[in-house]
Amino acid sequence: MSISRRKFLASIGTAIGAGATGGLRKAYGAVKKDFKGYPEGFGVLHDISLCIGCRKCEQACNTVNELEKPDKAFDNLEVLDQTRRTDESAYTVVNKFEGSPDLSVKNLFVKKQCNHCLEPACASACFVKALQKDETGAVKYIESLCVGCRYCMVACPFNIPAYTYDDPFTPKVTKCTMCLPRIREGKLPACVEICPREALVFGKRDELIKLAWKRINEKPEHYVEHVYGEHEMGGTSWLYLSPVPFEDVGMREDLGTTSAPELTSGALGAVPIVVGLWPVFLTGIYAISKRKEKIAREESQEAAQKARKQTKEEMNKQISQLKIKMSREKETAVKTAVNTEVKKALEAVAQKNQKNQQDQNNQNNQEAKEAKENTEAGDNNKKQSEGEKRSADTGKKEE
Repeated sequence: MSISRRKFLASIGTAIGAGATGGLRKAYGAVKKDFKGYPEGFGVLHDISLCIGCRKCEQACNTVNELEKPDKAFDNLEVLDQTRRTDESAYTVVNKFEGSPDLSVKNLFVKKQCNHCLEPACASACFVKALQKDETGAVKYIESLCVGCRYCMVACPFNIPAYTYDDPFTPKVTKCTMCLPRIREGKLPACVEICPREALVFGKRDELIKLAWKRINEKPEHYVEHVYGEHEMGGTSWLYLSPVPFEDVGMREDLGTTSAPELTSGALGAVPIVVGLWPVFLTGIYAISKRKEKIAREESQEAAQKARKQTKEEMNKQISQLKIKMSREKETAVKTAVNTEVKKALEAVAQKNQKNQQDQNNQNNQEAKEAKENTEAGDNNKKQSEGEKRSADTGKKEE
């Protein structure tokens, strides 16, 4: 039976009264009941030694779940240079770690997503059953039940659940679903189906554990003698094999084998009234948290508006100053261009006048030379005539 946020909040008053009379003695979180998961549940075995860091599993997950596309394409492997965690738009990520000197590979790649615990801490912390362990082995999320308290995010020892903070109207918790809809249709999880190296194997959890130990026994020098997830936190549906200690590839080895519900059942069972009223208490905290978020959001919006206003004023001021500067530069450029053209024109006129003067001088010199030559020729002719005349006179006298 589903319950909306509105109905849940409206039932708070009733819950308080019922808690005082013992009407809410049943807690939806951790209880004393010993639940070891579903024996026939599915799981996935991730052999870290086979992963090549191609990120095709990330791409398949993004496509199947219709998530927002990342800024960098999935074939861009530069993102592997930094350690990442899952978020509201990435239900799985692959991280790179340095390999061991004894290994033939330089780097190891580890796929990270929800481990789908047999006794989930997130489901134990959820007082409205928005997170539940499905018989297929997946930990499913029922959005219609969620009140947005985000205690699942705090409870998860693997730091997996994320929250859509950027969606103020319909926020929700997000995480890997183990492709539950595909499993129910008889299909493989998208990441398992697309893996080119078969670093991911899907099957019944019990059979995967046997397969994992078979690989360890066949190649003891190749694997650490441990199947991660077989017993951690009571066991997980996602299992791992590694050629190096798991702590060397970013996985916690301090969790122990006790499940989260078992760790908290004693305290909750010892105080029935707290068990009855804790949803009310947590809802109050949730309301306060939402109020703080609203105030912070309003302050952020006000600060953003003020910043935009200041930025606009500063931009207008800079534009005005730029216009004045450009106008002055234009005037200077025009004056410079005019002066340059006038100077060129004057130089051209001066050169022309100089050439004309030179031509005139050359002409005058030529005319003077010709006049001198004519004068000299006339004098020579006169002298010649006078000489001829004297010769004639001399001849007459001799006769």
